[in-house]
Amino acid sequence: MELFPLVVVALGMSTKAATLFLLTAAVLFLAASRPTPVLPSSGPEYTADAQLKFPAHYRDWVYLTSGFDMSYNPATQTAAHHMFDNVFVNPEAYKAFVETGTWPDKTMLVLESRGAEGKGSINQRGNYQGTEVMGLEAHVKDEARFPGKWAFFSFDGNKPAGMIPVVADCYSCHAAHGAVDTTFVQFYPTLLPIAKSKGTLSSAYQKEAGTPAQK
Repeated sequence: MELFPLVVVALGMSTKAATLFLLTAAVLFLAASRPTPVLPSSGPEYTADAQLKFPAHYRDWVYLTSGFDMSYNPATQTAAHHMFDNVFVNPEAYKAFVETGTWPDKTMLVLESRGAEGKGSINQRGNYQGTEVMGLEAHVKDEARFPGKWAFFSFDGNKPAGMIPVVADCYSCHAAHGAVDTTFVQFYPTLLPIAKSKGTLSSAYQKEAGTPAQK
């Protein structure tokens, strides 16, 4: 945008109109001249030795849900302390899911675990999340990299993480019970209705939940 031609236009206006016109043009000119901010990458990135880099900006991603003391193993004993978990997904993957009802390549889901606190400030009952992150895991879809399209990673602090071996129970559990593309969309309240409407729920989940297939 160039200001000189706009000055010429303003000369044919009344003083008040010309002033307003030039002020508006100046604001637009300054906005257009500012550099476009570079947003941090939100897809999976790897080190030279194939470890997944820590997703430092995952809390800027789309929040999907929180769970409280969840466990998928009926034999698991009640822990001595309560836990929250929070799930986030990279924005590009979320947008694609809303449009299609399934996950695109380069989807990255992050599960963050935090301890539950009961006493603090004015709280009298119930629980809230502690400030310390107790664990961080990622579920990544990278079709060219992983034989099964998806892989799991568990981070130790903010260091890169190696892929969890495919013999781990998390792979078979997600394959057998995941509502959409081996992911637990059944626990994501804003995405489950989308999957139902798009007809992308897995047959295994529909049988498990007693949900008829969508037409």
